[in-house]
Amino acid sequence: MNNNMGTKIIHNGKIITVNSTITCPQCGHQKEEIMPTDACVYFYKCENCKTLLKPNQGDCCVFCSFGTVKCPPIQAGEHCCEHC
Repeated sequence: MNNNMGTKIIHNGKIITVNSTITCPQCGHQKEEIMPTDACVYFYKCENCKTLLKPNQGDCCVFCSFGTVKCPPIQAGEHCCEHC
């Protein structure tokens, strides 16, 4: 784990965090992941209970629904895909 500040990068002129901890709504398992800056992660399989996570209605990706940090495009004030 990191120090909760996460790795920061510059994305389209804005400083964003690329680390997010996803929490499975079924079993509560948590895992820190590095988010891509150029794609939505629409599906995510919990490594503990194998539940396939999909974004909640109105969210563009699993990081926006189940992560501690929203995805990089949303942090930068942009749309990341057709779902948002």
